[in-house]
Amino acid sequence: MMPIIYLAAGIALIFAAIYGVIIFFSHYPRESTPIELLYITNDSSKPSATGESQATHPLPARIKSTDTSLKAIDGIEISVVIPCYNEVERLGKMLDECVEHLESNYRGKYEILIVDDGSKDGTAQFALTKATQLGVKPHVLRAVQLSKNRGKGGAVTHGLLHTRGRLALFADADGATKFGDVDRMVEFFAKDSDDSLTGRVAIGSRAHMVNTDAVVKRSFIRNFLMYGLHTLVYVFGIRKVQDTQCGFKMFNRPAIAKIFPHMHTERWIFDVEVLLLAELQSIPMKEIAVNWEEIDGSKVDLAKDSIGMAIDLVVTRMAYLMGIYKLNECGRLGLEKKNQ
Repeated sequence: MMPIIYLAAGIALIFAAIYGVIIFFSHYPRESTPIELLYITNDSSKPSATGESQATHPLPARIKSTDTSLKAIDGIEISVVIPCYNEVERLGKMLDECVEHLESNYRGKYEILIVDDGSKDGTAQFALTKATQLGVKPHVLRAVQLSKNRGKGGAVTHGLLHTRGRLALFADADGATKFGDVDRMVEFFAKDSDDSLTGRVAIGSRAHMVNTDAVVKRSFIRNFLMYGLHTLVYVFGIRKVQDTQCGFKMFNRPAIAKIFPHMHTERWIFDVEVLLLAELQSIPMKEIAVNWEEIDGSKVDLAKDSIGMAIDLVVTRMAYLMGIYKLNECGRLGLEKKNQ
């Protein structure tokens, strides 16, 4: 009898220790600051009365998981969210391709949301200048400046939760994915009605490129770390999606409402949590092949960030399994109920 008691106590102790470690490494995003709920655009407005160097405008209300109406705002068909951190050198090419395609196919029905994640190189102002050069009308391209760097995942989440479109795409600032491939993703949502509450996710995928020069010619260490991460993702996370990390994913508004209010992860591995939340809620997902090329200037520190991604991946998966992370908007829903 005693050995059984000792065994049970040992198991309980191990579980408690693991639980404590996951709690320690878990993450709850901070609330948005007032300035993060505003945007600037390429208008000719005079400086605002608050003394800011450029007039600011309010973003649309944050999308919530409890929203009962999820129709597009202002007739916007597609929103493009571009997370940026010191991207002056790479953003121009991406905007050239993005605006050309959107103007040709969605004129008057699109918006671009630049989420400047604490850049030091004037990324937001560069984007506005570029918008003017490209003939983009004011308020079509909007730049949100985060008060403090949150990480790519935090920037993407913030942007998507304040979009107006029926569909929303997040795309990396480097323009590595051919923007025209967005049309193939839009087709996945073609049967959705305007008042549909069924979430869908289209995932840009480079899985078909495994044996192409774009991957083969990468450095050994980069490919080694990439395959190592894919193995961890398979073991601890997503098994039905071959390419979880491509920075080109599209969501309809119901999917945004069901996924992004609950997001905890704000760093590089956030894509996996996005897909985990979709799987947990049985949201239909489809991988769609895209054309991709590696672009210099990545902000990923291979050694440091690979370790961080591995830790975040394990913590995220275990936190959901242990009930530490829940579908309660990171605790916001509980607080709202208490305050009612």
